Amino acid sequence: MAKNVLFICGSLNQTMMMHQIAQGLTGCNQFFTPFFADGFLSHLGKSGLLDFTILGGRHRKNTLRYLRENHLQIDEEGKKHPYDLIVTCTDLITQRILQETPVVLVQEGIMEDENWTFPLVKNLKLPRYLANTAATGLSDQYEVFCVASEGYQNLFVHKGVKSQKIAVTGIPTFDNVKSYLQNDFPFKDFVYVKILDQRETFKSDNRVAFLKKVKRLAAEKPIIVKLHPNENISRAFFEIQRYLPQALILVEGNINPMIANCEVLITQYSTVTFTGLLLGKQVYSCLDIEKLKTLLPQQNGGKSAQRIAAICQDLLTKPKLLRENPRSILRQKTKLSFFRN
Repeated sequence: MAKNVLFICGSLNQTMMMHQIAQGLTGCNQFFTPFFADGFLSHLGKSGLLDFTILGGRHRKNTLRYLRENHLQIDEEGKKHPYDLIVTCTDLITQRILQETPVVLVQEGIMEDENWTFPLVKNLKLPRYLANTAATGLSDQYEVFCVASEGYQNLFVHKGVKSQKIAVTGIPTFDNVKSYLQNDFPFKDFVYVKILDQRETFKSDNRVAFLKKVKRLAAEKPIIVKLHPNENISRAFFEIQRYLPQALILVEGNINPMIANCEVLITQYSTVTFTGLLLGKQVYSCLDIEKLKTLLPQQNGGKSAQRIAAICQDLLTKPKLLRENPRSILRQKTKLSFFRN
């Protein structure tokens, strides 16, 4: 009888990653769910108070729209079926169902730097989401953690993740950035500014200082500003038009062609920093650029989803072996050139 696999989605990028991995799996029943939580967080999410997170709001709407448009089977919160495997993009919140089922965790993108909350979360076992993505991997509630690069493998081990559970596979949507160079975006050689929803997620953001910095760095070059979908759009338009009156402001659109065609990328804490660096753009970011260069996602021609799917396939056929010795199957795959480009 075919086995059941549940893919836990989140943001639209995470949902697309889950779909790509699922496309590489065969001989199983595949189901998808928007991100969810148990207990108190579940009630908060359903009340609308957490709509700025992947527990609700536009993330949930976009995920459900994507799943329906692609005719994927939906099982919200994994309640309809028993599962043989779960694939997820974050363990900052772990659902009870993960304690009962083998899990593959996939790195979603860039990891935030550790701040004062990280040692408290790690040492006092506080909820991981308090340290944001800096605490990714610390749950240990997975059989394999698929990461973007050897640099990230070293970083996660330093944080306390078990090295034998990590597989360097690359991550979907960030493993073939050269493909973005072939596009029909009509503008070229501009300064591209990617703004985040810091204020909407209750983080500090001196927007005026940032816009003044953009104006200084742009030095009379054309500017295109892409807003985050979570942003207060009317407020953002007012601020940008005040300090960057000549800028073209975009609310929607695929950001990858925009980055591919720009000359300079300016952002704050966004994963698009990776895309800019990998494409050789001049990048300004609030993140440590030199550190990020040691962490850049592996470029393997878009094979990351296929590699992760193969690990999932092994878990479905040899779950006990992999749980007892996670490296055993991964070593077999290496001998078969599985991890080669």
